Formats: sequence, structure tokens, C-alpha cells
Amino acid sequence: MDNYDTVTGALTGLKAKGYTMDFNIAFDKLICRENNFCLNPQEFQITEVHRFEGATDPGDEEVVYAVESKDGKMKGVLTSAYGMYADTISTDMLKKLSMHPHS
Repeated sequence: MDNYDTVTGALTGLKAKGYTMDFNIAFDKLICRENNFCLNPQEFQITEVHRFEGATDPGDEEVVYAVESKDGKMKGVLTSAYGMYADTISTDMLKKLSMHPHS
């Protein structure tokens, strides 16, 4: 797994590896707004996690996840704030996103 210095660097690097779709959390699933396709927690795996901590601004704290559908047909990225800026998500989604070590 590559190490990136910035969120932008991680997104660019993952895109070069084929993670071209943009996912968003929709409480209990991931949604891809480009094609309105949804993935439930049991339908995807997280292949890489990159955590970035803001040096001076807590609002700069983000996690970049490389996400792949279990059938291998969809690959994309999910960016999410953590800490007090984190999105509201379901317990199942929280478990899915927390089971992977952060780099």
C-alpha cells in the first residue's frame, strides 16, 4: 500500500489504480451518485485506508477509503471526516469502516 502526504495525493493515486467512482455514505449504505448505485456493507470490501490529520485545523481531519464491490465490478473512493465532524452512519456501516487499520 502506498503512503500519501495529502488527501488529494491519495485520491489521485487511487484513481490511477482504478478506483474511479466517488462514493458517499447514505447512513446505512454507500451510494455512487454517478450511476445511483448503492452498496450495502456486506457487498463491498475496503482495500486501503489512508488517514490524514490536520496539523492546525481539526476540520482538515479526513479518512480516504479505497472501496471495491465484492463482485469486483465497482471500484471507487470514499472520503469521510472523523471526530466531531464525522457523518451520521448506521452501526453496521461504522463496524465496516472501523475494522480496517488506518495508515
